[in-house]
Amino acid sequence: MQTANSPLSISGEGHPPSSSHRHLALWLFATFQFFYLLTSTGRVRTSDEYNTLYTTESLVLHGTTAVPQAVALHNFYGRPDVHGQPRAAYPPGQALLCMPWYALGQYVLARMPGVPPEDTDLVVAFTSCLSSATFSSLAVTFFFLLLVGIGSPLRAALMATAMLGLATPIFAYSAWLFSEPLSAAMFTGVAWLLFARNNDPEDLQNGKPISLPTAAIAGLILGLATLVRPTNVIAVAVFAVAVMMKNGEARGRGAPAAFALCAASTVGVAILLAHNALLFGSPFAFGYPAAAEGAKRLNRFETPILKGLYGFLFSPGKSAFLFAPPIILALIGLGALWRRDRGLATIAILLPLANLFFFAKYSQWEGGYCVGPRYVVPALVLLCLGLGPVLANAGARIKVLSVVLLVAGALVQGISLATSFMEDQAPRGHYYDANWTYRLGYSLAGQVHLFFKYLSSTEPARLGLGWDRWFVFLAKGGISRATLAVLVAAMAAGFGISVVGLAKSAAAENEKMSRKIECSQ
Repeated sequence: MQTANSPLSISGEGHPPSSSHRHLALWLFATFQFFYLLTSTGRVRTSDEYNTLYTTESLVLHGTTAVPQAVALHNFYGRPDVHGQPRAAYPPGQALLCMPWYALGQYVLARMPGVPPEDTDLVVAFTSCLSSATFSSLAVTFFFLLLVGIGSPLRAALMATAMLGLATPIFAYSAWLFSEPLSAAMFTGVAWLLFARNNDPEDLQNGKPISLPTAAIAGLILGLATLVRPTNVIAVAVFAVAVMMKNGEARGRGAPAAFALCAASTVGVAILLAHNALLFGSPFAFGYPAAAEGAKRLNRFETPILKGLYGFLFSPGKSAFLFAPPIILALIGLGALWRRDRGLATIAILLPLANLFFFAKYSQWEGGYCVGPRYVVPALVLLCLGLGPVLANAGARIKVLSVVLLVAGALVQGISLATSFMEDQAPRGHYYDANWTYRLGYSLAGQVHLFFKYLSSTEPARLGLGWDRWFVFLAKGGISRATLAVLVAAMAAGFGISVVGLAKSAAAENEKMSRKIECSQ
């Protein structure tokens, strides 16, 4: 019998995950995958993105992570290794996982009819960028599985997932070649593995502890996440605390699982440190240059904490509340999430806080040229888990608010993606001041202006300017419009089929649950 505080009774409709939910999750993944493919920019702009692309290119074509092409093109961001070979500033995790997309562009799409040989670089950049669409889709799908896995009603889980996937920067970053979508996918996947993968009614009620093998697998993935971005090591500590909170409810059995997670994470961390020592002569030399534009010193923690916090929370160009409006509602649901699953709630609360305070002190806390609070985007995905409980018991006002936040967030992402943020941010004095310090007064107003400028203009913009969509960009680059039309049609067809499949699967699941409720009565 369910108790009053049982996770399944909090919403009045909760139910454990099932194979049908995972079938529905596949349709959900396909829906967001094709949607993000269609809305991708398909090109790279910043040094961060370019150097990831160069590393991927070197791995696919030459089996090395050295990037001499970056130096030749005067777009190198990194440092020479002990042998004098130029290496990008970032470890190779993202580049390794981008290799299939690069290979797709190099060996398939670049050889399609209507693609001039001189456009190969444009095509491989386009396909590499599409990897972020897949990683964002994975993050959204794991998020959904997490919610249904802890007993959230299907409708609440789907609405929360739509809010995450359309109204937070995980949507915007699906269109660029930054590492945030991949980090978010790894974090949500590990959270699902630990807290929701094998839940059943008894697990939800009795707090079945996380097994040592499961904790070890989770730790291994989190350790490997440091090869994507070294600062992901913060997540190892947060997940270890979360495991202790979860297993602590099972008669003090939290420490062994937390230890197993931390021990397994050392595999990835050790690979990272060995990589640094081999290439740069020290385990703690991460390949970053000492300075960037205007000789600005990087990788220090000199920003006044209040300035960084203000920037992340309230500044018009980086506020998490502005760029991810659903977190307003998610904060309301954290208490209910805590009562439902303390381990998962620990992640939803502690990871955003840890990242917020860590990056608020960072010299380049704004994330370089980018949109919104880039560095905390993966943590915001976990914070949005608070949406599940609050939407499960939503009254009329909460439902209206959720729709308002969904629309507002989608509008912000749409503006962010409509035109190139580099076209708005690159002019001196707009985004950075004369000393290359981020201007706290910067806002989306510039991109709004560009949106209406190109909306009303009849003159086609130059290559790289104007509407920021891959089919616009590639058409300007000389690729056949017929070839592009075939690609768009294929993606649109996949999106349409996926939406229909998702709708049918959701309807079937709702009907199944209705029958169960009728039988139980």
